[in-house]
Amino acid sequence: MKKNEQQSPTVQQTEFLFEKINYKILLIGIGVIALGFILMSGGGSDDPKVYSDAIFNFRRIKLAPTLVLIGFGITIYSTLKNPKKA
Repeated sequence: MKKNEQQSPTVQQTEFLFEKINYKILLIGIGVIALGFILMSGGGSDDPKVYSDAIFNFRRIKLAPTLVLIGFGITIYSTLKNPKKA
């Protein structure tokens, strides 16, 4: 190759694994998981000698774990969703 000839730089397009919609769904799933863990927290007593029945209420036993599982389902869906097929 001669000195005065210049090679044209090849522009390489980087292709992301996920599309924008995948990231939006993933963030929604992470938010639902975080909400589930926030709802699951608390319920303790200030005094360790006093029994608090608040730990066994509906929010901590049924609602929060259900939200966490739904959030995991949403994140798995966002990983498997192929926007090019839609």
